[in-house]
Amino acid sequence: MNLVDCRDCPRLVAWREQTAREKRAAFRDETYWGRPVPSFGEERALILLVGLAPAAHGGNRTGRMFTGDRSGDFLYRALHAAGLANQPDSIAIDDGLTLIGCRVTAAVRCAPPANKPTPAEIEQCSQWLLPELAIERRVVVALGAIAFRAVLRLAPRLGWLLPRPLPKFGHGAEVAVDKGPRLLASYHPSQQNTFTGKLDQEMLVAVLRRAAAVAGFA
Repeated sequence: MNLVDCRDCPRLVAWREQTAREKRAAFRDETYWGRPVPSFGEERALILLVGLAPAAHGGNRTGRMFTGDRSGDFLYRALHAAGLANQPDSIAIDDGLTLIGCRVTAAVRCAPPANKPTPAEIEQCSQWLLPELAIERRVVVALGAIAFRAVLRLAPRLGWLLPRPLPKFGHGAEVAVDKGPRLLASYHPSQQNTFTGKLDQEMLVAVLRRAAAVAGFA
């Protein structure tokens, strides 16, 4: 089964398709993607960024991770500032954006209601995250606590040896994983975090520059 044909989570399928039909007024003339959203960037990139899930009117509309919503605007500006993207704007799938040495994916590939996937949906969708993590990377950047925990849960299946006690999520956290990549963490670039100042551009750029340094780009 191809990712874009996946219908394993009935609640997510119903929501992504309802959103694609009803649309937001500002996008009423657009055709929504309305399917699972593929990863974006070079397949074997040395840096993998793992987000939570596509936004209902962002990735679920445009068909590209973190594209067409405020979270994506924030993320790609930071990637550009860190030298990991050719431009700061992420508007549509054909806008010319190219990633440099990194790839963007998510713990869940369909837009969830209220941006809150269930634990069962996260586990079901791990069938798509696992192959991304199985590719040899130097760095994995978890954007948010849910993505961080999703990566940790898959570590045993990948043969990664985590430190004990298990690392806790926190912005700027860095975990050396035996037989695996370096794991970095950032607050998720959600509007809840960026509008309140919990996460600002400088904080996210610092994590991304650290990822680039660990990957050997700087």
